[in-house]
Amino acid sequence: MSYQLLTPPELDPDKPANLGLTASAEEPHLLVETEGSMWTSLIANLRDTFSPVKQAPLELTSKPAEDNLSIREEPIWKTLSTSVQDFLFPRKLPPLQLTSTAIPVADPFARPLQRKLGPGVAAMILVIGSTLAVLFWNGLRVRAVPPKTPTEVVDLKPYTPMAPPKMSAMGGGGGGGDHDLVQVSKGRIPKLDTKQITPPQIVRNDHPKLAVEPTIIMPKNIPLPQVDMPNLGMPTSNQVQLASNGTGSGAGMGSGKNGGLGSGTGGGYGPGSGGGTGGGVYHVGGGVSPPTVISSVDPEYSDEARRAKYTGIVVVTLIVDTQGNPQHVSVVRRLGMGLDEKAVEAVRQYKFRPAMYQGHAVPVEVNIEVNFQIY
Repeated sequence: MSYQLLTPPELDPDKPANLGLTASAEEPHLLVETEGSMWTSLIANLRDTFSPVKQAPLELTSKPAEDNLSIREEPIWKTLSTSVQDFLFPRKLPPLQLTSTAIPVADPFARPLQRKLGPGVAAMILVIGSTLAVLFWNGLRVRAVPPKTPTEVVDLKPYTPMAPPKMSAMGGGGGGGDHDLVQVSKGRIPKLDTKQITPPQIVRNDHPKLAVEPTIIMPKNIPLPQVDMPNLGMPTSNQVQLASNGTGSGAGMGSGKNGGLGSGTGGGYGPGSGGGTGGGVYHVGGGVSPPTVISSVDPEYSDEARRAKYTGIVVVTLIVDTQGNPQHVSVVRRLGMGLDEKAVEAVRQYKFRPAMYQGHAVPVEVNIEVNFQIY
């Protein structure tokens, strides 16, 4: 294997190239592998390695181009003086000359627009018009007025027992309670009898040794409101959640006292006192309005309480009659040191507007607190 230098046609010394090179210029030579001995090539490589041919020194003929883009730094005093000079004596620029010309544009409003309704808009107008026509037609039709449903007149007045034919008038009432926090529970009225052994109440003992049926003092022929319930209670009460004897006292059920059923006093039923129902002394509530104090008298201090600087409240119970006068004044909660008598003496001089029930003045039992305070 041997090597032979081949020259491309464009670098032929006899044919000048079109790139501006002359025939006398030095052209590069390409080393092309040719047929030869392998040992010849190996010896040539070793000779080039250990004794390389020295080349002529490289001569650079290029020159640095002029840099017009770099910014030359100037001293700060020169920059400052230039800024002051431009501010005080600005240079006048030549007038601006515009070389652009206007392009004629057609006026869009010169002629009226011609809009064409598409099929979608026409369909929408048709649907809206049909809907309005149907609504207008339904509004013009005469509709039949449905007949009024007859309603039953319900009497909401408080229940008033009616006297039997043989009796000209009724009087009395009753009440009770067990100092419970809630009002008496709804239930049926106990047995009516002229004598009472056991007052009506919720039985706390499921297995009493001697069971006696509870009763209220009432003539047997008096019609009273009744409900079909297994437990005892007030038929006009709206409390059905808890079993309660009521907020009253003295056994019985209700907001009154003394073994009856209701807001009165005694073993009867309803407002009033002394048994029975339908009258007597009333209590505030159940349609009975409270009496109003028109004039009152300040109580006097006793000498003993004044020396001891004794203060407190005396609770006085009384009956305000139909004329508004205090009757049966007595002390419920005493204070002592002569203040109880002074409280009764002052309350007897009170004047009231009487309580009203169903538009009529009725006697009512109330409690009044008399406050003794040294100022």
